Order: sequence, then structure tokens, then C-alpha cells
Amino acid sequence: MLLPLQRLAVPAAGFDSTPKVAPVNSPATTPESAPLPPFLQPGDRVLLFDGVCKLCNASVQFVIRHDRQRRIKLASMQSPQGQALLKWFGQPCEQFDSVLLIEDQGLSQRSEAFIRLMAQLPAPWRWLRLLRWIPRPLRDWAYDRIAGNRYRWFGRHEVCLLPSPEHRGRFLDDPS
Repeated sequence: MLLPLQRLAVPAAGFDSTPKVAPVNSPATTPESAPLPPFLQPGDRVLLFDGVCKLCNASVQFVIRHDRQRRIKLASMQSPQGQALLKWFGQPCEQFDSVLLIEDQGLSQRSEAFIRLMAQLPAPWRWLRLLRWIPRPLRDWAYDRIAGNRYRWFGRHEVCLLPSPEHRGRFLDDPS
């Protein structure tokens, strides 16, 4: 079961090691009066990813291939939409060390974002949500090892890749 979430207030200095998901009415949440960015609708699920990371781009292709119900929208953190969402959630706009998942106007990152993302996909991928039984510090430690070495192990693109025409509708668009 997913907890209802709110926008997080996280110091702009970078990601810290405190829990990354705040339940409704938690002291870590911000007022509900903050308007959503124009391209984000209540109930949207958005995966924010590092657009130059080859591992992240392969993960996006995996989501496109397996999310047949199109539940998950996509945006690179370097895109104008990604930058606006990072600012809206009080996240650093230059440091991309974790995939981020927005659900119900809340933010999860690191291993929690991965588990919540997999829970949205069909079996057998949704069974990976059972990883939640592993203590978060251990999950995040493993996530951080992969994230910290992703460019060395998988490489990086010089520029963000553009979505193909048939997948362009999966990515957030700025209506302005």
C-alpha cells in the first residue's frame, strides 16, 4: 500500500540520508497551497532521471516497454520540466545522484523510488516491491554504490537523448 505523500522541504545543499518520503501532515511537508507546475496534474506519476546517464536511459526504455498502461510519465532532470519539478520539491538542480519518483504530489528517491516504480509495472517486475522488507539503510547503501559508479560502469552521453516520435507522448511537455 502506498502512503499519501506531500511535497518535501529538503535543504538545497544536496541529498541527505534522512528518509525521502514524507507522509501527509508530517512536519517535513510543505503547505498544500503551493500550486503544481502547469504540466503536472494531481495523481500524475513522474519518473525523473539523469538524461545523460546510459543506465538511466536504459531504465527509461525498460519502463516504456513494460508500462503498457502508461501510468508513468517521464522527464529528464536536465529538461525544463525536470528542472521545474526539482525546484518545486526543493531539490538541487545540478546534482543528479538519484532517480526520483513523484506520486500523489510526493517525492521518493533512491531505493524507495525504485521499489515504488517497480510496483507500478506488471508481474514479474512488481514482485520487486518485496525488496521493501530489506531495511532501507541497506537498500540505499546498495543503490548508492550503483549510482556512484554508473558513469564508470555504463557510460554517459554527451547530451540528453531526445525521445523518439512514438514515445514523445510519454514525456512531460511544458504547455507554455
